[in-house]
Amino acid sequence: MKLTVDFKNPELAKSLIDKISAEVFDEKSYNIMEICGTHTVSIFRYGIRSVLPENVNLLSGPGCPVCVTSQGEIDAIFEILAKTDICVLTFGDLMRVPGSRGESLEDMQSEGYDIRVVLSPLDAVDIAEKEPDRNFVLVGIGFETTAPAIAASVVSAEERSLRNFYLLAYNKTMPEVIKFLLNDSKLNVDGFLCPGHVSVVTGEEIYFSLPENNKAAVIAGFEPVDILSSILYIIYQINRNEFKVYNNYSRAVRREGNIKAKKLLEEVFVKCTASWRGIGQLKNSGLCLNKKYEHFDALKVFDVDPRPAIAKEGCRCGEVLKGYILPKECSMFGNGCTPEKPFGPCMVSTEGACAAYFKYSS
Repeated sequence: MKLTVDFKNPELAKSLIDKISAEVFDEKSYNIMEICGTHTVSIFRYGIRSVLPENVNLLSGPGCPVCVTSQGEIDAIFEILAKTDICVLTFGDLMRVPGSRGESLEDMQSEGYDIRVVLSPLDAVDIAEKEPDRNFVLVGIGFETTAPAIAASVVSAEERSLRNFYLLAYNKTMPEVIKFLLNDSKLNVDGFLCPGHVSVVTGEEIYFSLPENNKAAVIAGFEPVDILSSILYIIYQINRNEFKVYNNYSRAVRREGNIKAKKLLEEVFVKCTASWRGIGQLKNSGLCLNKKYEHFDALKVFDVDPRPAIAKEGCRCGEVLKGYILPKECSMFGNGCTPEKPFGPCMVSTEGACAAYFKYSS
């Protein structure tokens, strides 16, 4: 199939919608969660919810990297800025996430602090090399998708013998949060749209726990036909009580994943406990620098501890991330929290459920 044409083909999409409608049982509810920010945006952008039967419910899970970054981790960035003359390098979505006191990196930048947006982790290394008399801290966020590039930046900094480049290692991994979702008694989910970008790196194995717990699992791409066909495969599994990991994104995802990328992660990082917004501490869900590269660890070098911090009162981003509520069920939604003036990270990031809901459904 031609990516730019067939995966957006309206006739194919209509056929899939008809098949979904024919497959669902009227007396049954189908609760499906996506755990990928790009899926969240695609579902809203293409109006997927509006064409599904009323008893097929799509929930947004903890798939937005900026959104799941804990308040304590955000506050640690401000602490580093406050205690030393340093330049913080970050991806654009983080610039407007508020700290505990309400300020954002964008606000700090306007006050004269040296904060720069980079497009890739390797760009950060280049900047540090060009300005050897200044210290730079890269804020590394994201899941297994971005972690290899961040690992590559650390290896590159070591190869160049840079001692003015440091990393805030905030990357998180999918298997542990999937386990959390499976054990969450408040969450009723029948199947999962598994993240395509993450799966390119990890392969299929990290989702095996889903069918083992009688949950449908389909690795999905991001175009309308990708998503609709994946929803159909999930419904097939639920109706037949036959659960497995189905790779519906085989044009990009191999069963074993990206071996080189996984080896790079093993070279640079070790598993560690990470703090997730709305979820808390999850053992082995983070990627910390190992002993070989710990001299790049900004938390250790600048003696900063990302202590637990309570999210701003009134923000229900944590509940949105866990699929407990839809964005409009938060009283702040559109009423003190908008993309222009965000109160919490789910309204900041382009992959945040609140931002997508506001843009496409309000």
